[in-house]
Amino acid sequence: MKIFLIGLPGCGKSTLGKKLSDILHLPFIDLDKMIERHEGIPVKEIFKLKGEVFFRKIESELLHQLTSSEPKFVMATGGGAPVFHDNMKFMNEQGITIFLDVPAREIANRIQKTNTEERPLLARLAPDELKDQIEFLRSQRISIYNQSQQKISGSVISVNDILHLLKDLD
Repeated sequence: MKIFLIGLPGCGKSTLGKKLSDILHLPFIDLDKMIERHEGIPVKEIFKLKGEVFFRKIESELLHQLTSSEPKFVMATGGGAPVFHDNMKFMNEQGITIFLDVPAREIANRIQKTNTEERPLLARLAPDELKDQIEFLRSQRISIYNQSQQKISGSVISVNDILHLLKDLD
């Protein structure tokens, strides 16, 4: 089973992905962390030094490589990964895609409690600008995210919500 968690930055892909992989005894892959390992620098530095176009190319290449080389996993994709290079179509063909649809206000609240510098598209924004930027990203990406095979919506999404959804697929 290959499970791809998709959604906006701050929706819980990495946090829930780690928990889900532990429960299902599957490897966990954080796509952004794999990109950092591959490039030897943090995502924010890749954006700064090499640009978003370069980042999206590497992101897509690693998505394909990891998906081909690993028989089973839970993957937390980056928020933009499904949007570029037909990655959503690819993920839908390779496994189960689950869109974690969390409201923009909740995401903004979560991100404000973290180091926003680690999120290149959201760095250095005031709280009201942060919510606006998240809503803008959502408006740009929602048509792609909605192509996912499954969707869970809410301000609080638990690993049990995902497990119930997966159980219903059997």
